Amino acid sequence: MHGKIVCIGQNYWEHIKELHNEVPVEPVIFLKPASSLISDGEEIVIPAGLGRVDHEVELALVIGTAGKNLSGLDALKHVSHLAVFNDVTARDMQNAARKAGMPWALAKGLDTFAPMSAPISFERGMELDNLDLLLTVNGEVRQKGTTADMIHNSAVLIAYVSKWMRLEPGDIIATGTPKGVSPLHPGDVVEASIPGVGRVRNRVHGL
Repeated sequence: MHGKIVCIGQNYWEHIKELHNEVPVEPVIFLKPASSLISDGEEIVIPAGLGRVDHEVELALVIGTAGKNLSGLDALKHVSHLAVFNDVTARDMQNAARKAGMPWALAKGLDTFAPMSAPISFERGMELDNLDLLLTVNGEVRQKGTTADMIHNSAVLIAYVSKWMRLEPGDIIATGTPKGVSPLHPGDVVEASIPGVGRVRNRVHGL
């Protein structure tokens, strides 16, 4: 059973550039509801009239031990598993909310908008700052990046989130996406993968 899904926005330099966003001073946090979470093989469902919907491949950290006000040095001790995460985003809806100065949680939190691979155990000593991220749509590479390009690395993110929210076992932290986001369409097959961590493959279904 998973708890809250804490997502980090604008955490890769090139992704910030491609969306023409400002570079944040601190990590940008938003939440996805547990009802948005799906597994490998399940369908991403796009409601009719939603407009552009994008994929975003990310490294996900699954919390195993509760903690609050963690230091960067101790933060990774609270991670029990790793997974591949696809932060599916209703981009037109998000842009409209941003323009109006309103929250954009709805654009991120629709049902099925959080595909995640089966978590693998996080072993001490595993390198999180040099993992390759890859996303394909119908076999075509759309995103290719590395966690080495994160603005705030995994340990910093965990510490920052725990400053404001108590982390509980089962919580998920999705750490941001590299450049290359692009639209998804009904019938597409999208696959996000990280070597050594896993993959999540989903077909897109339109209503």
